[in-house]
Amino acid sequence: MEKIIFYILSATILLLSLFSVTSRRLLRSAVYLFGVLSAVAGFYFLIGYHFLGAVQLTIYAGGIVVLIIFSILLTHEIDHQMEQPGLIRSLGAGALCFAGAAMMINLLANNPFQRQELAEQSDINTLGTLLLSSGDGGFLLPFELVSILLLAAMIGGIVIAKYTLGGGKEKNEKPTP
Repeated sequence: MEKIIFYILSATILLLSLFSVTSRRLLRSAVYLFGVLSAVAGFYFLIGYHFLGAVQLTIYAGGIVVLIIFSILLTHEIDHQMEQPGLIRSLGAGALCFAGAAMMINLLANNPFQRQELAEQSDINTLGTLLLSSGDGGFLLPFELVSILLLAAMIGGIVIAKYTLGGGKEKNEKPTP
């Protein structure tokens, strides 16, 4: 049963990410991104990392995507349709995607992954210690990077809201007669 759920989640992520990248409407791309991030949370729930799944849903699917949708709706760009990229740009993006996929496949094929057994005591204190330790196996750097990402998203949302609600005029701009 887990294999079936894994393949369903994988197919969902692949399709929705493809739709998110190829969609020419901003709001649809954001909704597809929400689906991708929710399916990634499904992977966390599938392997038993319920805390990380909840964090994925709360921070990424719930916070960042809502902020993106909020900024799209505030800027009145809901019906905006992006222009079709040229042939050279499409081929370049496809080549970069192919190179990235080849590197990932090479990395996965040549890395001898070993399964680690879960600690007998996996409580919230152990998780907190791992999150805030900078030693071997610590997650202090990714924890700080996520906090910077959230700070940048909040500042971006505030700037977009201020600029949009202010009528799109800067302070020093003089109104046109």
